[in-house]
Amino acid sequence: MATATKVTAGKPQIAGAIYRAPVGTALPTSATAELDEAFVELGYASEDGLTNNNSMTSDSVKAWGGDKVLYFEDEKEDTFGFTLIEALNENALKAVYGDDNVTGTLETGITVKANSQEQKLCSWVFDMIYSGNVLKRIVVPSGKVTEVGEIAYVDNDAVGYETTVSCVPDATGNTHYEYIVKQA
Repeated sequence: MATATKVTAGKPQIAGAIYRAPVGTALPTSATAELDEAFVELGYASEDGLTNNNSMTSDSVKAWGGDKVLYFEDEKEDTFGFTLIEALNENALKAVYGDDNVTGTLETGITVKANSQEQKLCSWVFDMIYSGNVLKRIVVPSGKVTEVGEIAYVDNDAVGYETTVSCVPDATGNTHYEYIVKQA
């Protein structure tokens, strides 16, 4: 039987929603576990929220005569997309441009270097709250920024960094984990 109370929306946690840390940082294993201090919060994301493309592509083998007789998975991609809109947040800038390419603070002056230096793998955490006080946490043990969209500097919208994180399988073959729990 369908249950309307099981339908929900994913809103960001008030204290933060997108976190990043070096690979090897202790990962949370529940929706409520405290994050290791190495995880840094990346500030506001745009109203478009978080998207996950967790899809596979498959191919098939045809027998003589045209019947498809075998199907096999040939690719499994797991990516997360979001737009960071705190253009003055040095942690957000490091996530977009790479840790080695952003120096300083807003108070002392931030320097950003745009170059072809390859992004490092990082661990990522996405926290949200569902209807009815249900917490959801997505943990990506190893992923890297593989795409940054066009950056627009206009007077009627926030500067945003449309970011794609591509996940890499961990030692057990998993690209991400999801933890969901109802709070009392």
